[in-house]
Amino acid sequence: MKELVLVIGGVYGALAVVFGAFGAHGLKKYLDDDQLKSFETGVKYQMYHALLLIMTGIIFPFVGYSQNLMGWFLILGVFFFSFSIYGLVLSSANGLKMSFLGPVTPLGGLLLVMGWILFTVNAAA
Repeated sequence: MKELVLVIGGVYGALAVVFGAFGAHGLKKYLDDDQLKSFETGVKYQMYHALLLIMTGIIFPFVGYSQNLMGWFLILGVFFFSFSIYGLVLSSANGLKMSFLGPVTPLGGLLLVMGWILFTVNAAA
């Protein structure tokens, strides 16, 4: 699990840089200000949590249930939160809003919060 957390953290970090550049340069002429701001929020949260995943992969041995659960909460939380925002923004810009993604974003946020709580619990143990 430790290696998976480190690899996913690195992949999420690299993708955050790519998506950030794409948003800043490639999407500016296609998105309105609110859409661009939402896209940037997805990128920021993805990068913050990529760094947290890498940090947890360095700090924790991932031998216990709580640490493994923390890793999964963070991995899935980023995927559901950030990638649902990307899908919502890009689909609405093309007039094909994928509204089914709307409830996925807060689920991702909840998983991220739970990951942070488990990070705190594991760091204090």
